[in-house]
Amino acid sequence: MKKKTLFTLTLIAASALLIGACAPLETVSAEAAPVEPAAEVAQASVAPVSMPANNGNGGNSMQDRNGSGNNPQEEDCDGTLSFVPAEALTQTEIDGLSFMREEEKLARDVYLTLYDVWGLPIFQNIASSEQQHTDAVKGLLEFYGAADPVTDDTIGVFANDDLQALYDQLVEKGSLSLADALEVGTTIEEIDILDLQEYLAETDDPNITMVYENLLKGSYNHLRAFVSQYEGESGESFEPSYMTLEGYNEALLNASSGHGEGGQGGRGRGRGGNGKN
Repeated sequence: MKKKTLFTLTLIAASALLIGACAPLETVSAEAAPVEPAAEVAQASVAPVSMPANNGNGGNSMQDRNGSGNNPQEEDCDGTLSFVPAEALTQTEIDGLSFMREEEKLARDVYLTLYDVWGLPIFQNIASSEQQHTDAVKGLLEFYGAADPVTDDTIGVFANDDLQALYDQLVEKGSLSLADALEVGTTIEEIDILDLQEYLAETDDPNITMVYENLLKGSYNHLRAFVSQYEGESGESFEPSYMTLEGYNEALLNASSGHGEGGQGGRGRGRGGNGKN
């Protein structure tokens, strides 16, 4: 089984990123980080996701297409026209990106807040990975000309009311004890895994699929890291609150083997924090 999966996304770069005259097309790639051994779970992270650049025209790129709109458009090297997506996204895909943008921000915000409370490195380390996750989804929103729900990047501020309530609930619980804080980490990763798996099933866009699969790999690793430290701190065996036992075991297997494919394994979507607290 390969320890690394190479993701390659070939896109036409935005004209604003070109230096001088037209530059040749480049292939941008991102490698998922190798899975950390169990002894180093506090350092769990995922490699940055390489994203397409914003179209640079200040508008909705989906409205710029002509004719059938099935192909990218290019003009002569005048720096005025950028890549046009081959196909428009469905509303379901847009809604999914919007939600995941804030859900990944929630993970970052909770972990940074709990790091301030407890000073445990795992929260700071994984928060850095979650920053990469939310930035990756932001890149997709910009690439497709969709609105970014994060108009205020302040920690603990969310446009989605359900995520706002979930953030408040998780921070309150995580402030009770270190074991509770680590369990909050497992909760966030379980929910994230379920949502990513469901959104993956709702899209056939290759760019979205590539990013979601990369984020899913990171969440598998994060879940394993939090479970390991929770069990060490609490002295109790971890039991999943949102995922089925089968889905949870599969997630740990995926984290251990370094690949991200896996079944749904969930009781339903994790949105809004439904499930055992």
